[in-house]
Amino acid sequence: MKKSKSAKTKKGKNKIAKEPREPLLSSADARVLRILSGFICLAITIFTVVALVSYIFTWTADQSLVRDPQVLSSAAEEASNSGGRLGLVWADFLISKLFGLGAFVVPFFFGAISIGCFRIRKVNLLRLLIVSLIGAIVISLICAYLSGFTKYEFLLGNGLGGSYGRHAVSWLRSMLGNVGTGCVLMILLLLWLVLLSKKVALRFDDLMWSVAQRSRREKDLVASGDPESVAEEEGEVEEEETLDDNTIVDPEYKDLQPVETTEVVVDPAPVSQTTVVPATFPVGDNPEDVIIQIEGSDNDFIKNLTEEEKSRLFDPRLDLPDYRHPSLSLLNDYRDKWYTVSMDELEKNKIKIVTVLGHYKIKVVAITAKMGPTVTLYKIHLADGMKVSQVRSREEDIALSLGAKGVRVVTLIDSVGIEVANEKPSIVPLKSILNDPKFKNANMELPLAMGITVTNEPFFLDLAKMPHLLIAGATGMGKSVGLNCIITSLLYTKHPAELKFVMVDPKKVELSLYSKLDKHFLAKIPDEAEAIITDTRKVVNTLKSLCVEMEDRYELLKLADMRHIRDYNKKFLNRRLNPQKGHKFLPYIVVVIDEFADLLVTAGKEIEEPIARLAQQARAVGIHLVIATQRPTTDIITGTIKANFNSRIAYKVNASIDSRTILDTPGANRLIGRGDMLVMYPGEDIVRVQCAFVDTPEIIAITKDISSQSGYDHEFYLPEVSDDEDSSSTNEFGVNLKNRDALFEDAAKIVVMAQQGSTSLIQRKLEIGYARAGRIIDQLEAAGIVGPFGGSRARDVLVSDLATLDIILETLDRI
Repeated sequence: MKKSKSAKTKKGKNKIAKEPREPLLSSADARVLRILSGFICLAITIFTVVALVSYIFTWTADQSLVRDPQVLSSAAEEASNSGGRLGLVWADFLISKLFGLGAFVVPFFFGAISIGCFRIRKVNLLRLLIVSLIGAIVISLICAYLSGFTKYEFLLGNGLGGSYGRHAVSWLRSMLGNVGTGCVLMILLLLWLVLLSKKVALRFDDLMWSVAQRSRREKDLVASGDPESVAEEEGEVEEEETLDDNTIVDPEYKDLQPVETTEVVVDPAPVSQTTVVPATFPVGDNPEDVIIQIEGSDNDFIKNLTEEEKSRLFDPRLDLPDYRHPSLSLLNDYRDKWYTVSMDELEKNKIKIVTVLGHYKIKVVAITAKMGPTVTLYKIHLADGMKVSQVRSREEDIALSLGAKGVRVVTLIDSVGIEVANEKPSIVPLKSILNDPKFKNANMELPLAMGITVTNEPFFLDLAKMPHLLIAGATGMGKSVGLNCIITSLLYTKHPAELKFVMVDPKKVELSLYSKLDKHFLAKIPDEAEAIITDTRKVVNTLKSLCVEMEDRYELLKLADMRHIRDYNKKFLNRRLNPQKGHKFLPYIVVVIDEFADLLVTAGKEIEEPIARLAQQARAVGIHLVIATQRPTTDIITGTIKANFNSRIAYKVNASIDSRTILDTPGANRLIGRGDMLVMYPGEDIVRVQCAFVDTPEIIAITKDISSQSGYDHEFYLPEVSDDEDSSSTNEFGVNLKNRDALFEDAAKIVVMAQQGSTSLIQRKLEIGYARAGRIIDQLEAAGIVGPFGGSRARDVLVSDLATLDIILETLDRI
């Protein structure tokens, strides 16, 4: 038994991955080295170009200096080359000793490397080296071959092709002659051009096909003896060539091309008076004999527009053609905050788990550890006959025995999982999620990089499919960081023309960092001074404006016979909707509310009703809500909110009932905080995720990078809401006396009779909640019945008797 147990221990040790080696260079050192390499290659490029160009004009004057073996050390004679003695030797080596004029490929090679180092464009170093070397050789051979027919065979010392080109061409001529050598060089040139771009071969193939078609049709028409038909056919062939050229489109911009109606005419007989097909065309099985005609439309609203006008009209992204997404280098990778779970910690937790389960006669066959950034998942394989419920019922005992935070028992497909917090939790950088190939290749409309699961897998969601998100948790558990991750993910993946934010920040400090993006990503009502809303009284108008925007968008979808904004925008970009009829590209609108509870306390139903309406209907027109609250209670997260927010994120809460309020199940009370969260979204089980981290300096750098680019003239304007009636009855207290509470008169009589103006008095007498009683007391103050708030003491009652109160109430009724 001891032998088998030790064998199992060794086998378990082999399963644990070895600790990764520390990299030779840190992230900052690697970036500095890359920048220095870029500047070095750029300097080599400039120096080489200057030396080569100067050598062409001064090579004869510097021949004596070149032949001097001590050219670099001797100072007896100055070099005429602009690059000095070193530039002379370098240029002579490249031009005379090697490639001749083909040496000009060398500075292009170093220039491309510097472009890659500066991350202006991605560069494949191996492909660049192969293409540059082949290019230098091919140009050298062609220059040597052509100069052999002139009197400048030894120009630049060894000819225009250099020493290499002259000897290689000499050998080719002796083997193949002049004609054979020319053919070989032409093939080499074509192969090099194809290496540069495949479009060269495609263009050549299209050219040969059009020439063959023209000669074939001319031959058929000449045989029919109709010269007018020949002339007409020449015009048609030219038109077809133009169409063929226009249809060669980069697949990346395929969706932006106009969709034309094509008619395939197989029968040579005329089908209408406007379509004339020559009756002499032979009918055969060859597909190339089938004629394709482009059928125009009399109602074509884009036929008189130029290509530039068409592009700008149908693709709003061209309004900011030079916009570039922020670089990932602006984000920190936090390598010094990533820790690996030690073998000792795994063994210690394994022994504790087996021991505590053994006390309750639960036999364990094997344990598999899956290490995450902050939590390790221990998969417990039970012996035959053991029930999962036996382990789940001992969750408290297991947590007490392990003496660790964040212990949670979950049911897996083939085992029981026990999640245990690591002794050293790691920070998950947002950069690692955004740079993950799975995230880059995911086909999502509104991608959200959320973090890493307990199984160490990147976790991301599509907000467009969720379609709204509720975030809740106790204070300081990571909600604001989660909101920043959501916003930053969208900033890194969407163009300003494709996405707009409506931000509500009652705290005034959480979302203010994004105020610089007003000309790029923010939306607001035209009359508002700031795009980020911090005054809770202005939130109602903004939400009503979003409801109007939602209705307008549904009207556009109805006119276009579309059911979703994705299909509508695709149809618009394909130029199948007329902008002159009101159609336009519709950007997604993401509404971010940082503290929902504060809004409900101040505005109540005026806030909840438009939010419920948007949550129910706005998904199809691209308006999505992201709401966060630190009070996960039933009066904040009501049944209406839960019914319309199927996707929810729960950070650590203090009590199990709060977890049930958010997720309808306990578990959030067992999290460890600092970004540890449970994610519930439609169609999937609840997932435990360590939220990615993005710090304030990173957000400042991102917003600065975006705001430094050219943006729109103003923010994205939401529809103005007609508020004439409401504004006439709203006084300086911000209270609308026309929409008084139904219990306003009863509360006023109670206050006057008791000569005491307090919220608690109204609560007790009318048996209502604190929020409603607070709104009533504000209305009483606005009506002049009670005085202003006086701290801990009750408000002063300004009306002494019921008769005076009746006069005030009659005045209010006439408003």
